[in-house]
Amino acid sequence: MPTCSHLDQIEVTELPESVEGCEECLKSGDPWLHLRICLKCGKVGCCDDSPNKHATAHAHETDHPLIRSLEPGEEWSWCYLDDFAMLIPEITGETRIPPSPMLS
Repeated sequence: MPTCSHLDQIEVTELPESVEGCEECLKSGDPWLHLRICLKCGKVGCCDDSPNKHATAHAHETDHPLIRSLEPGEEWSWCYLDDFAMLIPEITGETRIPPSPMLS
């Protein structure tokens, strides 16, 4: 059965109380659809359905393999290197996020 071999790289175990949006999209003025957080460094990026796919770009640029969804009601995480989705119960908190500019 597949597993993630990168759980030892998790440094973010408490989600932020709130975020303003995708860090890179906010800088460029671009819209995003859904938000993800890097579990290694805490960078917030946009999902692969967003035009710029900043969460995936960050993972490839930094070799930070794990993200977690910041969407309300979603608790899943993803490992890019192992191509594996999972729940990580050690990650706690819930993040207030702004509405997606793409859904406005």
